[in-house]
Amino acid sequence: MEDELYDVVVVGAGFAGLTAARELSRQGLSVRIVEARDRIGGRTWTDHRLGRDLEIGGTWVHWTQPYVWAELKRYGLDTTPSPEPERAYWWAGGSRHEGGPDELMELIGGTNAAFVQDARKYFPVPFSPMSRDDFKAIDHVSVQDRIREQFPAGAPRDILESFWALNFNGPLNNAALTQALRWVALTNGDWAVNFEACATYKIVGGTAALAAAMCGDSGAGVEYGFTVRHISDDGGAVSVHSTDGRTVSARTAVVTVPLHALRAVDFDPPLPRAKNEGISLGQVSRGTKVWIRLRGCRAPFVALGGADWPLNFFQAEYGIDGDTIVVGFGPDASKIDVEDAAAVQHQLARLVPDVDVVAVASHNWAADPLSGETWPMHATGFLSRYLPALQEAHGGVLFAGSDIANGWGGFIDGAIESGMESARQAAAVLVGRRRTHDVTAVQASLR
Repeated sequence: MEDELYDVVVVGAGFAGLTAARELSRQGLSVRIVEARDRIGGRTWTDHRLGRDLEIGGTWVHWTQPYVWAELKRYGLDTTPSPEPERAYWWAGGSRHEGGPDELMELIGGTNAAFVQDARKYFPVPFSPMSRDDFKAIDHVSVQDRIREQFPAGAPRDILESFWALNFNGPLNNAALTQALRWVALTNGDWAVNFEACATYKIVGGTAALAAAMCGDSGAGVEYGFTVRHISDDGGAVSVHSTDGRTVSARTAVVTVPLHALRAVDFDPPLPRAKNEGISLGQVSRGTKVWIRLRGCRAPFVALGGADWPLNFFQAEYGIDGDTIVVGFGPDASKIDVEDAAAVQHQLARLVPDVDVVAVASHNWAADPLSGETWPMHATGFLSRYLPALQEAHGGVLFAGSDIANGWGGFIDGAIESGMESARQAAAVLVGRRRTHDVTAVQASLR
């Protein structure tokens, strides 16, 4: 059992946790990070697969994302773009189509511009999404319902639904319209810039390079293999207990566990009802990401399938030893075994001719008990009913993560933003607890 009482224990070494640990350590506070995995990075993971380093989890960054862009500049890290597509393939109106990438972008934009036209109306200050109440009037509306209400059946609607199934990495029947509009509001209502932010610029050296820089800058120790079972707060200290019997105690804690994984953690005192309901509702994202090595060198391409396909988006990313590496996404991980190269080839071949899949690489984030989801995307009602509650402190326990970010939720940027906010809150809680401790000590000395 750990005897030392830290100022802060940070649960989770993803970008939210690393940010909180660094910010608090810089204030001269003692910080300990506990991490269930054997690595830092959380739902980002740079791993060597298919003959080169690949991002198994979160990947892309953009200069419209102020928090992550500032961190890249802080640590002298650069970005590199994905290759410009030369060919596009898409499924619409029950058949396959082929053309230039500009043609596909125009088809998406023909409906998407109208679909997101109210983004700044409902979210005029995107990093303060709850600053006005207007959005509450539409927070019950799903992306699917709004698309089908706004556009008639046909090829344009098919393309739009698939585009947003890609963005949510999940089904659209309970995907919040407010989440879609929040995303686009962050790029001043320009959906094309938003799409560029989602899938164009990667960190040189991978997300691992940024995570390592932030972790090293914090100076906080990391205890690996620490899966949290129970968190208790007696009013003076928070104790974090692992499933294998370890305990780390601190005056306050920052918990950055994803919502779906948070269901396995017991709290004492119990969490308020609104927090529990928000955790139970969770996120829409339950999809998949897969890397595919194709035989032969192919010109860069982009491909968009049907919204209900097991894999509905593909993008060529790298050339390697005469082969091509492609990344693919699908909205429901339960619909395909992406470790099955034949199954992946079947989906890709529906759009792209003459493909020969040599090997595949993936990680099932939806089935992973430490995540239970891919990038977090809100369900209907989440923003108005549960986000404020999930952002609130619970005694000496603070919460952070991309799941509950105000701005770029679902991105590294949102995780960093939330981590910074939780660090500010934790520092304030520490001041209050120290004052209480000092008063109690004085009273005891006078007895």
